[in-house]
Amino acid sequence: MCVGVPAKVVKKNEYSAIVDVMGSQTTVGIIFVPDVNIGDYVIVHAGQAMSIVDETYAKQSVEEWRKLVDARNSEAIK
Repeated sequence: MCVGVPAKVVKKNEYSAIVDVMGSQTTVGIIFVPDVNIGDYVIVHAGQAMSIVDETYAKQSVEEWRKLVDARNSEAIK
């Protein structure tokens, strides 16, 4: 199963972009989404932006990811 994480593009270069993933920034490839712009949301998998998604979907998805992270962290504390 492949899991993609939503990320917001904060800087764009020719073949890569810096994206914000839940408060952390990382560099990803953008060869599959050459029309991406700063401020767009993308699904990132294996270091590559795979598709551009709308902001509503991205924010809902991030909220679900946050719930998973919080649940995992609360289990680690026990």
